[in-house]
Amino acid sequence: MNQRKIFTCCLCVILALTITGCQPAEQKSEPGAAAMTSAGEPDRTILPFPDPGFSGTIDSNAVASKPDFPVMPSAPKGAPNVIIIMTDDVGYGASSTFGGPIATPTFDKLAANGLRYNQFHTTALCSPTRAALISGRNHHNVASGVITEMATGFPGYNSLVPKSAASVGEILKQNGYNTSWWGKMHNVPDWMSSTAGPFDLWPSGLGFEYFYGFIGGDANQWRPALYENTTPIDPYIGKKDYILDKDLADRAINYISKQNSLAPDKPFFMYYCTGTAHAPHHAPKDWIEKYKGKFDGGWDATRTATMERQKAQGLIPKNTQLTTRPDGIPAWESLSADQKKVYARFMEVYAGALSYADYNIGRVIDAVEKTGELDNTIIIYIMGDNGASAEGTPQGTTNEVATAANGLTEDLSFLLSVYDKIGGPETYNHYSYGWAHAMNTPFQWTKQVASHFGGTRNGLVISYPKGIKEKGAIRSQFHHVIDIVPTILDVTGLPEPKRVNGIDQKPMDGTSMAYTFNDATGPSKRNTQYFELVGNRAIYHDGWVAATTPYRLPWQTVGGSTDFPTRDYKWELYNIAEDYSEANNLAAKNPEKLKELQALFYEEAKKNNVLPLDASFAERADPAIRPSLTKGRKNFEYYEGSIRIPEGSAPDFKNKSWSINAEVEGGNNGVLATLGGYFGGFALLVKNGKPMFIYRVSNQPQHMFMIQGPQALSKGHHTINIDFAYDGGGLGKGATVALMVDGKKVAEGKMPVTVGLRFSLDETWDIGEDTGTPLDFKTYDVPFKYNGELQKITVTYK
Repeated sequence: MNQRKIFTCCLCVILALTITGCQPAEQKSEPGAAAMTSAGEPDRTILPFPDPGFSGTIDSNAVASKPDFPVMPSAPKGAPNVIIIMTDDVGYGASSTFGGPIATPTFDKLAANGLRYNQFHTTALCSPTRAALISGRNHHNVASGVITEMATGFPGYNSLVPKSAASVGEILKQNGYNTSWWGKMHNVPDWMSSTAGPFDLWPSGLGFEYFYGFIGGDANQWRPALYENTTPIDPYIGKKDYILDKDLADRAINYISKQNSLAPDKPFFMYYCTGTAHAPHHAPKDWIEKYKGKFDGGWDATRTATMERQKAQGLIPKNTQLTTRPDGIPAWESLSADQKKVYARFMEVYAGALSYADYNIGRVIDAVEKTGELDNTIIIYIMGDNGASAEGTPQGTTNEVATAANGLTEDLSFLLSVYDKIGGPETYNHYSYGWAHAMNTPFQWTKQVASHFGGTRNGLVISYPKGIKEKGAIRSQFHHVIDIVPTILDVTGLPEPKRVNGIDQKPMDGTSMAYTFNDATGPSKRNTQYFELVGNRAIYHDGWVAATTPYRLPWQTVGGSTDFPTRDYKWELYNIAEDYSEANNLAAKNPEKLKELQALFYEEAKKNNVLPLDASFAERADPAIRPSLTKGRKNFEYYEGSIRIPEGSAPDFKNKSWSINAEVEGGNNGVLATLGGYFGGFALLVKNGKPMFIYRVSNQPQHMFMIQGPQALSKGHHTINIDFAYDGGGLGKGATVALMVDGKKVAEGKMPVTVGLRFSLDETWDIGEDTGTPLDFKTYDVPFKYNGELQKITVTYK
């Protein structure tokens, strides 16, 4: 129908209506179209709110009609801003706020303006704690019984957080909050962590409108693999003094300022998770030097002094006993002078890193204060997602992945040779497990050990000037990380949702802690809590704890599951109502109480998807045991610009023979293909026109392999090939490597050892450039983009 006919038809309709006196019927939608409560408020248990409907009127023309814009969801009147802060791998006895030797003035200040909780618990490991924290459910109930890089195919362990457990970000966003996530995100399944998605379990898929941080267990503070929402970025390029903790704070401060300027009446939720103090422990040199000599007395003296301060501050009962040092951790006085020197330096770096992170957190809090919103902001600052980490070997390490995942060792002479570099860009350092034990004072054990408070007890401060009357006080009710979301909902006046995005929700396992805000002596509302992680397990009930004795020591990260059976564990029994530190095992004296609690543990285990128990650890880190974008494939093609592909989504270059073929045109410098970096990885590149291959098993000099063609490439098209012939016979064995140009061998070499389990936790597979760290700082620096035409990279398993 042409325009003239359309106009004529419309005119006829209007004339007909006018002549007959007919008018279009008034259109009006009932304002109660959305589900409402008896008080006239929207039903916040069903999210999102239904469409509100149209409350205006529609006549035949706009003049006689009444417009009406749908009302967007808003938070309850006066609802506070919410900030959750979580540091990483920090034990109960590390921070000055909880009697430790490390200055944390921001934590101190918030405690003075709020409350310290001395019986607050996590799960003993990163991903499980973080999944429990943002969901309000036990970690196995949200498929997070272990870290994502070790997920297995059982409901409690597959790392696929179900949509029936909506995050606190989703709940608050749909109730009118601005939501943002900063720093660490360690709950994306290994095989979903590439830019191919899916992004359902990234922050943007969990209700967070803005994300600035990293995906995975740890991050190089100097060269982090960051994302803005789902886009990979490299903010450190061209910035000599870049460090992540400062960058996070700078951007969060900017976010707060903008949010306050644009929508001052809209509350915000900020989830701020530092990578610090997880390894690698990185900090500016001046912050490390603040602790020079502070730990020369050693871990035994530090532990004793910490407990004395804890008692003086009222953080632990006066009758608390200092638990004994586990077998395997040497007495400080038994060490040589060189050992003491190096080990103390590792601890100085750790302390400097944690203090620097706390300082930058303080800058973020100051930004909130400048907006005038601090009194109406609840700040929940959790110092650590588990106890301090004992994964740094007996002496500490400059390469966490090489030692913890791949079983390599470093001799003392090497550590002494890099003494001044510890904490800087050329180390991926972690302190000795003796320091981890000291940072968990007064408790036994460390991270990974969910059976004991050394793994699960963390310092918590809640500051909420509007809602907490008693300032600077201590609360001793028994609580768990699953109680944080119910507390937030309680304080913000929001109900636990029954349905979110069309999915019926699992009931939350947590309970609100708000009753403790103004009641110091009220009985705990958490009477029972199970704990389980890689076979270590415990059950708390009414002041008693039954716990298994660790079968595998937490610093023994490599070992088959058959070596560590889950059914042969011994059990211990503690009355923590009288024995705060779990120093006195009462199992022999109270066998009936032990049996009662053991039975209760298995009831909770069945209810919470804990079974089957699995005590294996590093063996689970192999991406081959999980779904993968590469599973079943033997040939792969990549093109320039394919960067930041995680190891779990890249071809598996471990323990097999393979080849990489690069088709290039022109160019005399740049990376063609690389996986990992300085601490473990390889790169095929061209330097000064000559093709080169570098492979690193670790950052130690003897673990770097390099071959190079003797002649520069001529102009024009070339095929550059690496032929990697694996020796076989187990994990991490040797290989023969040949470098080819246009089908002719130009260099060859023999490698005695290769990477067996994992190249890196944070560096990736990149084509045409290098993100993160270079394979050799002396040869090139990132990104070292190829300056010719990279037509194609082909990877083939042989």
